[in-house]
Amino acid sequence: MMAHSAAQHPDELVFSLLSKGYDGQNFFDTEHVYVNDLGVEVGVSNMQAGAELPWFLLDTSRPVKPMVFQERLPYEMQRRDGANDSTVFDPDEYRFGIRARANAGFGLWQLAHGSKALLNADNYATARASMQVMRYDGGRIMGLSPTVLVVPPGLESAARKLLKSTRIDGSDNEWAESAELLVVPYLAA
Repeated sequence: MMAHSAAQHPDELVFSLLSKGYDGQNFFDTEHVYVNDLGVEVGVSNMQAGAELPWFLLDTSRPVKPMVFQERLPYEMQRRDGANDSTVFDPDEYRFGIRARANAGFGLWQLAHGSKALLNADNYATARASMQVMRYDGGRIMGLSPTVLVVPPGLESAARKLLKSTRIDGSDNEWAESAELLVVPYLAA
């Protein structure tokens, strides 16, 4: 189980950031800015307000990611089980553990959209459109294309319906296969 926990630890670090969403300024915020081609600051949002379970749309196709995991020392199983080890010889205890140095942090906020609005076709479309019109300083379109929908277990059914069904409520589903679905237990409330 230690090895399994170590393998899951990067996900736990990265996805806990999504639910916290704060890096000095809220990572998901209505008050982000870019400078347009006239040198004027323009406000832009990468979030939808609401009172529902949170869900996240990410563009992970770029070299820089919305969330970053950095490993300084790789995960390594260590043990203290030698007959001459002081923890074994004196108290007759055998110790095992995982050692690593790693952490997660925020990447580019433009590559992520957070929502607490109901996960449905209309709100999904709004989030995608919001990301696709993001601009660099100077006003040039970034050309983002959301690739991953990240949801907690409580939204798995709604997300599967949105991304995997070819028809919803008797109509063609235009959002089928528009993003990869990632259900993340670490986002459970």
